[in-house]
Amino acid sequence: MDQVKEIIKNIKAGNAAPLYFLMGEEPYYIDKISEYIEQNVLTEDEKGFNQMVMYGRDSSIMDIVGNAKRFPLMAEKQVIIVKEAQDLVKTIDQLESYLTNVQPTTVLVFCYKYKTLDKRKKVYKMIEKAGVMFESKRLKDYQIEAWARKLVETKGYTIEPKASAMLVEFLGNDLSKIANELDKLAIVLPKGSVITDAVIEQNIGISKDFNNFELLNAIVNRNQVKAYKIVNYFGQNPKNNPIVVTLGLVYSYFSKLLLYHGLKDKSSSNAVKVLKISPYGVKDYELGFKTYPMKRVSQIIANLKEVDLKSKGVGASNLPMGELLKEMLIKIFN
Repeated sequence: MDQVKEIIKNIKAGNAAPLYFLMGEEPYYIDKISEYIEQNVLTEDEKGFNQMVMYGRDSSIMDIVGNAKRFPLMAEKQVIIVKEAQDLVKTIDQLESYLTNVQPTTVLVFCYKYKTLDKRKKVYKMIEKAGVMFESKRLKDYQIEAWARKLVETKGYTIEPKASAMLVEFLGNDLSKIANELDKLAIVLPKGSVITDAVIEQNIGISKDFNNFELLNAIVNRNQVKAYKIVNYFGQNPKNNPIVVTLGLVYSYFSKLLLYHGLKDKSSSNAVKVLKISPYGVKDYELGFKTYPMKRVSQIIANLKEVDLKSKGVGASNLPMGELLKEMLIKIFN
C-alpha cells in the first residue's frame, strides 16, 4: 500500500509523527507499521528508558496520556505503543484533551485492530490533524493472490501461478500467515529462485496433486478420473480438506461462470473487472463457457446447494465427506 510506504519512508528519514492511529479490519499492516516503529525509531541504548508497550485492556486513556506527556531520558524521543487499543473504544473520546497539545518528543502509536473510528467524530478529525491516521482495509479474496505475488517479488523471488494459487487456497485470506510462510521459503531458497508448486509442497506441506486448486482444474477440464482421485484423497483426509472450503470454491467458480455466460464483452480485461478474478484465472472461464452451457451451470449451482445442505445434516443421515464429494462430482459431470 502506498500509504504504508510513505509512513515507513518518513520514519526512515527521521520524520516520525508524534501520533499514529492504526486502525482497520486487516491487522497485517497495523502490525508491520507498529513493528517498524518499535524497531527503528530509537537505538537499542535508548529503548531501555524511552520505549514502552501498553495494552488497551490493562490501561486507561489517562494512563496512556500521562506516559505520553513525559519527556525522554537521554534521547530525543520516547516511543509508546498501545496494543489492543480497540479495547479503549468506549473511552477513546478522552484522548481529545491530549490531541489539542501533543507532546512533540513522544511517538504515540495506537494499534486499533478489527475496528474503525467513526469519521464523523471530533476525535477522528483531531487525530488526523495531530498525527497520522491509517486505515488498514481487508483485501477482497480475488486480490490476495496478486498481493502474494507482489510480496514475493519484493523479497527477490518469482512465483508460478499454480504455486501462488495453492498458497492462497491453503492459507486463505490471512495475510500474516501468507507472509510468514514466504519468509520461511526465503530462508531455504537462494535469491532469484522461482517458487514452484513442488517448492510449496516440499516446504509448506500442501500436496501439489491433491488440493482444491487441482480439483477445480479437473472439473473445468472435465477430467473425471483426476477429480475422483482427488475427492477420494479428501475423503481419507477430511481434517486437512474441510468440505465447506471445497464446496465454497466450486460454488464460487460456477456462480462466476454463470455471470461470464451473460457477459456481452467476454474480453479478458472485462472478465477480470466484472468477475473480480485474477488475470490468470480467465482461461478457466473461457474453457468452462465451452464445456458447461448456461442452463447446465444453473442446474449445477442448484445441485451444489443441495450437497451443501446435506453436508450440514439437512436431508441426509451424516453421509461421509467423501461420499458427499462424489455426489457433487456426479451432479457436475452427468
